[in-house]
Amino acid sequence: MTFNDIFKSSFLNNIAEFSIVDTLIGLLFALALGLFIFIVYKKTFSGIMYSTGFALTLPGLALVTTLVIMAVTSNVVLSLGMVGALSIVRFRAAIKEPVEIVYLFWSLAVGIVIGAGMIPLAVIGSVVIGLILLIFANRRTHENPYIIVLSCRDEEAEEKALALLGGSVNKYIVKSKTVNRDGIELTAELRMKDAATCFVNRLCEIVGVENAVLVSYNGDYMS
Repeated sequence: MTFNDIFKSSFLNNIAEFSIVDTLIGLLFALALGLFIFIVYKKTFSGIMYSTGFALTLPGLALVTTLVIMAVTSNVVLSLGMVGALSIVRFRAAIKEPVEIVYLFWSLAVGIVIGAGMIPLAVIGSVVIGLILLIFANRRTHENPYIIVLSCRDEEAEEKALALLGGSVNKYIVKSKTVNRDGIELTAELRMKDAATCFVNRLCEIVGVENAVLVSYNGDYMS
């Protein structure tokens, strides 16, 4: 066996098996489903700052994964080499929201399934996943939680402040209380009746209440 025979058997024959039509069809479906994932992510985003870069990563990830899986499934030797090459890749980007992991794995799954030639499975699965995410995102509560921090000089001022607080909001839960020689610092989680925050001004008018700070938070309290 000459070098030309080895070159033909390991390279030219594999290129002959390459189908441009199948590749274009797979990439078009990956692009379409990647854009669908992009739209669902944009509709269901509930974080503080929307990241356009992360959103654009979703269709790009579906396309790249599709291309890689197509190459891997066409050649067993190439698949072994690809596993070794990809094993050295390390991602250092921080995930800001836990739900972003779902979208990353969704894009990867779409690319893998389409690259394996199971386009109907990718389409049906993506539609079902997208509908579920949209339904649950629209059903989330719109009652925004708040945290209020009160600084009181004595216990009497604290009691008056909590009495006013109880009549001004739907519900409050004391999260922490710090007592020292300078006074009392109280932190409570609030569920407000509406968007009005005038009760904070009335709290500051109570004798013995030095200041009151109201902030919105995402519901995750770290003690």
